[in-house]
Amino acid sequence: MSAREDIMNRIKAALHDAPQAPVIPRDYRRSSAMTAAQRLEQLVDRLIDYKANVFVVDAADAPVKLAELLAGTGSIVVPHGLPEEWLSALKHDGGTLVVHVDSPQRRLTTADLDSVEAVVTAAATAVSETGTIMLDGSDDQGRRIISLVPDRHICLLRAEDIVEVLPEAIARLEATRPQTWISGPSATSDIELERVEGVHGPRTLDVIILR
Repeated sequence: MSAREDIMNRIKAALHDAPQAPVIPRDYRRSSAMTAAQRLEQLVDRLIDYKANVFVVDAADAPVKLAELLAGTGSIVVPHGLPEEWLSALKHDGGTLVVHVDSPQRRLTTADLDSVEAVVTAAATAVSETGTIMLDGSDDQGRRIISLVPDRHICLLRAEDIVEVLPEAIARLEATRPQTWISGPSATSDIELERVEGVHGPRTLDVIILR
């Protein structure tokens, strides 16, 4: 018998007469009562309230908006699965922007990430009721670290991925994947109730919502 099996057997023996766990009621709201337009409006309102910069554009205009936001930026990092078409305008603007790609084959170090000015990712879903954007580590979102170390995060979110309530978002996410939940730029008011931004993550959050 292995040490693990021994430990598990002891736990089972200790719990053999434990009372049955009560059934947790699941009568809370688990689906949206809003239209897509209402969800979009609510999410934009929440994000602006959280001091994020929000831009709602047609999907075809994503490359132009991204290039506009990155004007004057020296370097960015992107996950290896970010759609190429989103970066197309950056490649033709004649500037000197350096694009670092983080991938399983070439993982950027913390020092590398600390030296870039911004990160650009997609998003898995967003909850309009709470103003929360969720990343799940998919190829177009990348490792958690790339969205936490750079001082600026530009996140592209498809409007069809906006849900109203948290249970809807949870149902869309794979529980075993590393997740990052974002509600505005990183900030804390722990010290003397003075708001300080950029303490635990990006100081600036730009959200491009694609219609």
